[in-house]
Amino acid sequence: MSAGGPRFSVVLPTHNRADVLGFAVESVLAQTEKNFELLLVADGCTDNTRAVVGAFRDERIRFFDFPKAPNFGYANRNIALREARGRLVAFAAHDDLLLPDHLERMGALLDRTGAAWAYSRPLWVSTDGYIVPFGTNLGLSDEFRDFYEGDNTIPAACIIHTREALQRAGFWPEEAPEGGDRLLWRKMLADHPGRHAWLTEPTNLHFSASWKNSRHANSLQVATILELAETAAWWPRILRHPSVPGCEQGTIWRAMQEGGSAWPGELRAATDLVINRIAWMAVKEFLPRLRQSGEELAVTRAAALSQAVLIAQLRQENDEATTRGALALAEQEAIVRSRSWRLTRPLRELSRWMSRGH
Repeated sequence: MSAGGPRFSVVLPTHNRADVLGFAVESVLAQTEKNFELLLVADGCTDNTRAVVGAFRDERIRFFDFPKAPNFGYANRNIALREARGRLVAFAAHDDLLLPDHLERMGALLDRTGAAWAYSRPLWVSTDGYIVPFGTNLGLSDEFRDFYEGDNTIPAACIIHTREALQRAGFWPEEAPEGGDRLLWRKMLADHPGRHAWLTEPTNLHFSASWKNSRHANSLQVATILELAETAAWWPRILRHPSVPGCEQGTIWRAMQEGGSAWPGELRAATDLVINRIAWMAVKEFLPRLRQSGEELAVTRAAALSQAVLIAQLRQENDEATTRGALALAEQEAIVRSRSWRLTRPLRELSRWMSRGH
């Protein structure tokens, strides 16, 4: 930690998750970027959270043990954040795991782009150990609109922002009953239009919160990819961690430790494989539809052309018939008006009279 204060302030709020909190803290302390402080905020914990925190002997940990604040305890986070000394603020969840180079890579991204707010690609972990990639590209207007107006598809642990951006946004919305992170991100994005950046590589693992009682964090997008993960024979092994006794966080944390320094790179390579395969499968499925649509369009155009030709022929025939009828009528009128027609009139009347049987 430098004399002028740490580069990062990492805030980790927790409420009664002593069973997984230790893994989250270890993932923060294992960062390749060492210049940080960890603001560990206990929000009215009634389990053995204090014992878990007390087991760590690291001067970078600053423990805030508060009574329970309303709702999700945003007020307690703000108390700790107002004492933050880092220029950059990162967020860690008590049930998530940061990859070792999360702070290093995200800090480099902010430095390189000059962004006030940045995020990495999320990796979502099901309660039975499947890891699936799903992210939102805020550089695209439609995806930005969906994120800004709809569901929050970027877990908080993916995000790092400047302390100035947090102060300008007015800190966490303490009165919000839920979704405070989404409200805060919207405020920051509005305050700094165009000053956000995306690291397309994953830097952390996001687990389904226990209070959601959901295998896939109640995300329909994640649930869809999970169906593929369960059935695809090619799904990478590093993205599958079958349930064993204990929590899924412990299972994957042990896999990270056993994999060593190569594990994050292998995880990212597997993520790229999945994204590429999904794109390939989408194109493969779409092409037959495109061909069929093209064939149907050709048939429709041919039918329309045939119909147009038929209509033209009918019009021509009708015009010709009309012309012939007009000529015949003119000829009849000329005959009736002729002198010979008048002279032969008595003979025609005699013929009609005799034909009646007289």
